Amino acid sequence: MKLETRVTGIVLAALLAQPLPASAEPASQEHAMTLAEAIASALEKNESIIVSRESLASAEAAVTGTRGAYDPLLEVEGGWRQASVPVNSAFSGAPAGEFAPTTDTVEAGAAVRQLLSTGGELSFRTAAARGTTDGAFTFLSPAYDTVVGLEARQPLLRGRAVDPARASIRVAATERDRSSALLRLDVTDTVAAVERAYWTLVALREAVGVREDAVRLAEEQLEETQARIDTGAAPDTEIAQPKAELERRRGDLLATHEAVSRAQNTLKFLVLSDADVDLWSRTIVPVERADVEHVDLDVDAAIDRALASRPELDAALAVEERRRVEREFTRNEVQPTLDAVVAYDRYGLAGSLNPAGATIPGLPTTVPQDLEGGLGRSYGVLGDGDFDDARAGLVFSVPIRNRSAKSAAAIARNAERQAAAELGRTRKAVRAEVLDAAAAIETTYQRVEAARAALDAARIQLDAEHERFDAGLSTNFLVLTRQNDLEARRIDEIAARTDYRNARTELARATGSLLDERGIAVLGAAGAP
Repeated sequence: MKLETRVTGIVLAALLAQPLPASAEPASQEHAMTLAEAIASALEKNESIIVSRESLASAEAAVTGTRGAYDPLLEVEGGWRQASVPVNSAFSGAPAGEFAPTTDTVEAGAAVRQLLSTGGELSFRTAAARGTTDGAFTFLSPAYDTVVGLEARQPLLRGRAVDPARASIRVAATERDRSSALLRLDVTDTVAAVERAYWTLVALREAVGVREDAVRLAEEQLEETQARIDTGAAPDTEIAQPKAELERRRGDLLATHEAVSRAQNTLKFLVLSDADVDLWSRTIVPVERADVEHVDLDVDAAIDRALASRPELDAALAVEERRRVEREFTRNEVQPTLDAVVAYDRYGLAGSLNPAGATIPGLPTTVPQDLEGGLGRSYGVLGDGDFDDARAGLVFSVPIRNRSAKSAAAIARNAERQAAAELGRTRKAVRAEVLDAAAAIETTYQRVEAARAALDAARIQLDAEHERFDAGLSTNFLVLTRQNDLEARRIDEIAARTDYRNARTELARATGSLLDERGIAVLGAAGAP
């Protein structure tokens, strides 16, 4: 029986509510509730699950955000410049009476940069400029300069195995896994808490019935004693004992009613939201009984399942993985930098003869035909490939002593060891919890059997004592004592059944099988299919 509820990409499959038996129809101020309904309501409305779900959504967004480091980066720039820089030379080319030529430049450029998964970077750039000048030694004015180039840079030491981008992605992924495990842990803890609160309420409501029966028996004993006094078969002082016992049992009944109210509030806190105004003021009536069904348990298999399924271990593993990534990154940062750089550029040039240019014998006085023109011609020259620049090289750098990086690496190494120790401690705790839960299953089942046997014996003893009292062979004290014994045995039997149900819940939680057994799937969480 499953019910799927989708909330922000996370699916919580809650148990289907079972149909109410005809005898459990709620009154106007009562709200009948199955355990499945209680769990489904808690999964939808419990605030801790909502908080964990939003934390997981944020962690998912963080992973997407860190991958943005590999989004191509487009840079576009443009500008205008006018410069007149003094030249302390007789050959400055400045106009007569001026100490420096004046140059006007309008330029624009664009570049696309792409980070590579190897830690390197690939960039493509292009630029164009138009310049005019009144300098006598400048051949073209206006002149059109263009350039197109590629550059690739690849780390060979630091940044080759891991770089900030890759480290950030891996760290974000571990945080997502941890948030996912914590969501599953919150769901598990919430389901376990709801089941404990539900069975506690069931037990206390049954206890109210036991207390009411005890009060009724005390009233009957009081009436019978009064009848004996009226007929002269017993002295007046005989009435004191059944009367005192009646008032004591009424006090126990009132205390149990208060306990029921507190148990209801505990369950309401788990399964209701602040908006459920009507249900907060109504009485929750659980319609299920804490039945006992013995199960055979393979402890070794239970431990193996717990070590493979518990969300606490998934969360601890995520922390350990994060510390491992941080250690790898900081160890990488200790290495010197050695980058291989390969670049290639092509240049274009075009323009018109500078009208202010000087005529110098032996130098060209006309613009070559393949360079004459505007910006388009400059790009044409660029395409011809007559002017280019190819470069390859290595860039090496190393901080002297490098104490900051070495200290960070030592800290990260220590943090990884701490995370490994925490994981080991968590695994030990899981083993201990499974063993405790397995022991509780066996002992609580035996307690149920013992409580039922004791209850049968108490009923027989009370019937026998009543027969002796009716024959005048017993006293109020003995009859009331047997009634108290029966009441105590009934309470013990209820407590034993409730403890067994809670032990079953705890065993499922300890082995990591609670959600599977209840038909609840947390899709997107660590360990989910």
